[in-house]
Amino acid sequence: MKLSKKILVSGMLFITAAVFAFADDTASVQKTNKKESETSVEEEYLRDPEGDIIQTLAESDDYDNKLVALQYLSDALESGNTSPAVLQALDRLAGEGITSQSRTNGRMMNNFPEIRRQACLLMAKVPTEHSKNMLVSIAVADNEPMVISAAVKSLGDIGINNNDETVDAIAFANRRNQVLNPTSSLAMEVLNAYEALEGTTENKKNMVDSIARIASDYRYVTPVRQRAQKLLKKFTQNASSNNDKKSTKSNTNKSNNNTSTAEVDGE
Repeated sequence: MKLSKKILVSGMLFITAAVFAFADDTASVQKTNKKESETSVEEEYLRDPEGDIIQTLAESDDYDNKLVALQYLSDALESGNTSPAVLQALDRLAGEGITSQSRTNGRMMNNFPEIRRQACLLMAKVPTEHSKNMLVSIAVADNEPMVISAAVKSLGDIGINNNDETVDAIAFANRRNQVLNPTSSLAMEVLNAYEALEGTTENKKNMVDSIARIASDYRYVTPVRQRAQKLLKKFTQNASSNNDKKSTKSNTNKSNNNTSTAEVDGE
């Protein structure tokens, strides 16, 4: 009986010690996790100080700060920094006064075409679907020829043209500008973009029509109209060459089929 009591007491002491040890371990783990969590937050904040600075400058109301942000952006993209903060700042500057507007007493305070122009050119360094969509929006919505020119140039450099949406957007922007304010520099960028996107275009009707309009519009300078005429000729030659290849391939397939049929008949 005494032995049983001793065993019982010993067991209770062991269990109590184990509980305290478990509690200590749990507290230690919780402290460690809390410390790691705090460290992670700090590291997350300090991971991209360059992006944070750029984003702060881009969101400033001051024009000069936005110019500085563009310089930082250029350097960041050159070094391969495409963090979320950097890309958000680029979007903000590219749409300054278009997709993001700041007004005081009904007057827009952040209509900065030069900021948008430079940001649109920088977007070519981030050739993604998102950049393409942003540039398409600007090309269609902006009223400044120099901004539209930059957006069109970058669209040609990026080269994404799903379902011809990029070509259609460029054609729309150029047609609107041609009616309201025909600008030779914009027309030249449109032609360059068309040439770059030719291989991605499924239906060249809008593209060819747009080029033909530029070629026949004497409000554009002669070199631009000549460039349009050469591009039309190039597209025509490419189309003829592709048709010849398709015809040759079709004839070859027919010849092979006829040969196979003749061999079967001969057997």
